[in-house]
Order: sequence, then C-alpha cells, then structure tokens
Amino acid sequence: MKKNIHKVVLAYSGGLDTSAIIPWLKENYNVDVIAFVADIGQSQNDLKDIEKKALESGAHSCHVFDLKEDFIENYVYPMLKFGALYEGNYLLGTAIARPVIAKKQVEFALNIGASFLCHGATGKGNDQVRFEIVYAALAPHLKVIAPWREWNLNSRESLLKYLEKRKISTTATLEKIYSKDENSWHISTEGGRLENPWNQPDKDCWSWTEEPENAPEVPEYILLKIKEGSVVSINNKKLNPLQCVNELNIIGSKHAIGRIDIVENRIIGIKSRGCYETPAGTILNAAIRSIEQLVLDRESFQWREKIALEMSSVIYDGRWFTPLRESLQASVDVLSKTVNGEVVLKLYKGTVIAVQKRSPNSLYSEEYATFGKDEVYHHSDAKGFIRLFSLSSKIRAQNKLK
Repeated sequence: MKKNIHKVVLAYSGGLDTSAIIPWLKENYNVDVIAFVADIGQSQNDLKDIEKKALESGAHSCHVFDLKEDFIENYVYPMLKFGALYEGNYLLGTAIARPVIAKKQVEFALNIGASFLCHGATGKGNDQVRFEIVYAALAPHLKVIAPWREWNLNSRESLLKYLEKRKISTTATLEKIYSKDENSWHISTEGGRLENPWNQPDKDCWSWTEEPENAPEVPEYILLKIKEGSVVSINNKKLNPLQCVNELNIIGSKHAIGRIDIVENRIIGIKSRGCYETPAGTILNAAIRSIEQLVLDRESFQWREKIALEMSSVIYDGRWFTPLRESLQASVDVLSKTVNGEVVLKLYKGTVIAVQKRSPNSLYSEEYATFGKDEVYHHSDAKGFIRLFSLSSKIRAQNKLK
C-alpha cells in the first residue's frame, strides 16, 4: 500500500450501496478503500464470496470479523435485563447491532493507521447517527465520509447504472424492492409495499417466522432458567447467550412468534414502517419479565420500567458509549441480582405465555395472598394504612367544602 495514499475503512455489507461506495470513494477521494465486514449473524448468502465481491468492486482489501458472540453477550443480553422496547414494541434489533459494528470498525481503522471512516447509511435514516456517534466517542480525530450526504446518486436505479457503467457486478435488481437487515437477533423488512401503511404485508415481508395459521396445532412448552436477569439454559441444557438465541429463534419461528408491524419515529423526525421478526427476543423477554413479577417489589418494578424507557431511546439513538448508558446499566444490574428462577413458557400460534414460574427470591407468598383462611394477615391493619394513604385527598376535599 502506497504511503502517500490515505486509507479509508468502509463498513461494507456487499449490498448495492456499499458496492457503489467503493469506486465512488476512489474516484472522489483518491484513497485506498479497506472493506470492513462485521459478521453479526446475517445470512450466509450475504457473506458468501463477500471478499471477492469487495475486491472486484475496487477495494484494496477486505477483512471479515466474527462478532456474533460479542454482539449477543455484551450488547443484547445486557439490553434484555431492562425489557427495553422502543415505542412499546420494537426489540431494537437493528439499533443494538450498530455499536458493536462501529466499535470494531474504529479499532480496526486505528490498528491499520487509517485516516477515514465511512458508512453506507442514507441521509434519511437512523444509522448515520448511530455510526457517527460511536466514531465521535471512540476516535474523534478520524474523519468521516458519508457518501449518501455527498453524491448525486439518489435512487436504486441510479446506483445500478453507476455500477453497470463501471462493469461492476451486483446481485441487486430493481425487482428486489424490500430492504432487509438481518443479524442473530432479528430481521427487518422495509420499503416496497410497506411504504403505504394501508397495505397489508405480503408473504415476502416475512423471512423467518411461520404464518400463525400454519403454525403447529399443538402448543410447545419450554423450560428456561434465569440467573441475574439472563437466560442460561433451555430445557435444562446449559447454553451460552448466542446458543440460547439461535435455538430460540428456531423454536419461536416455528410457532410464528416475534412478528411486529409498526410505524416508528426515526431520530431525524421521519416516520417509517417496518415488519420486524424477533422470535428469540420475544421469548427471552417474556421469560425474564415473568421472574421479575415474583421478585421485584412495586417501587423497584416501577423504577425498572422507567429506566427501560430511557434505555430504549439511548439504544435507538446510538448512545451506547456514553456515561448515561453506563449509569443505566449499573442500575439495572443491581435490580437483576435477585432475578433468578425458572419459568415454563407455552408457545402457540404467535403467543408466548408464562404458565409456571418460581424463584428462590420470590416475594410472592401463597400464605398471604390466599383467598382462604390464613393466620398471618390481619385485615384490620389496613384501616390505619388507608387513613394515612388517603389523607391528602381528604384534606383537599375539606378545603373545597370551605
């Protein structure tokens, strides 16, 4: 590699956008383009021959990094402790993957002495914010190139013509109308007919999960063991986080679990519609929350809900490497220390129901909760409590009467 030529590390997927970015960077910046590929569990078809594809597009070299275990263990599992759902539904499948990708991209760029970082996110989307916040947090001295904010290629058709003119092959076509993002945690589908929210998703909008009406007629029961807010085994088989997610994705997809069709608020203000599939995430979240019901007192539970809401925005916005995220994580780690136990989940045609649960730290007492006769609770004790609990309401009402 020539010493007088700057290096740019491109977050490369092998798709249409990044295939066009490689020659565009060379033509407009006179740089050596180093293709950086993060394997976070996307389809093997996406990774097949990706190095060859990058080189044929003009990259100086291509490097693939396996980040699957890091992604699930150090980003997804910590997120699960919160029960973080963006706008009440979204298990943050795309958003939570961006910090692990961008962090490794920065580390790689620093290691090879690159001058530039580059991504293929559009000027309309969330990912431009997510990538560049990480760049700023971890390597503020590196310059950032965002082609979608600079070039005059503004459509799939123009990108295809650009590549055709340069005799660079691509598997993308005008007929492939959906934009899909896949990793070990989820797969999303956007664009095409989904851009009209009145259009019902067709079968091509769903990639992993079975149609609910075609799912098994017999429910399946699974036993999950939870330790400090993390699932550690399935049906008494001890598994690491990635193995848990992979196995539950298979089980959940079979039972049509994990589908959502939502219109969400992007960071920059545009609303977008997507069909997201997160089978394992839906199951894991249901299991952890069910044990929480046993072990968290009311005030602790309400606090966990508050920080979950905050954490969902932190992740969605790409603010993982911030003191705010670290402080929220510290808080939920304290709450999770007692979230231990076992839960049996019933999976049936798109639904997940916790039908059995137990914990050594349970605050639930059958002796106190029973509708039958007990020897531990004195009903008369509630009288004084109610008087004090309602005192402000009583004084307010008396003032009105005056």
